[in-house]
Amino acid sequence: MSVLEINALTFGYNKDRLIYDNFDLTLHKGEIVSIVGASGSGKSTLFELITNNIEPLGGTIDARKIACIYQDPYSSFHPSFTIFEQIKDVISNINQEEVTQLCTKLTLEKTLLEKKPHELSGGQLQRCSILRALLMKPELLLVDEATSALDNIIAVEVMELLLKFLPNFGILLITHDMHMASWCSDKIIKLD
Repeated sequence: MSVLEINALTFGYNKDRLIYDNFDLTLHKGEIVSIVGASGSGKSTLFELITNNIEPLGGTIDARKIACIYQDPYSSFHPSFTIFEQIKDVISNINQEEVTQLCTKLTLEKTLLEKKPHELSGGQLQRCSILRALLMKPELLLVDEATSALDNIIAVEVMELLLKFLPNFGILLITHDMHMASWCSDKIIKLD
């Protein structure tokens, strides 16, 4: 089943210099597609287009239920509320047993969910961001350099965890790490 269909996408911040010109992409459930490229090549812009934060100049984007995991976990959470309060804001029926199981798999102490973002390390907060995304039960998971705040061993463990859940969704991964992309992707798209 297709979770993302992009057809003839055209976009540029300047109409004379297009970032995407007649760009097509299909992503299926159970598949990982990695987008790699230098800073400024349009990787994050693609996510902005998929999430309707910016409008394309042409073409169509059809995306199923989306959850996002961003590079900077501190910008993903409001500083005044606990992690759990913010998870409850986006998920109406939270299954506590599922939260406990996912925390264990993410090597995340459940007590950390009662803390505010500034009380956690970057790695802990990123795992909270991944937890929130998984609890949202997405069909399409947009992952923007989500393991960059984690050390190499934990980064691989987190990607392995996401791979275990892959039958439930498709992943569009932005990464600068070509080794990571080569290791986990079904398809790699290089942007210039």
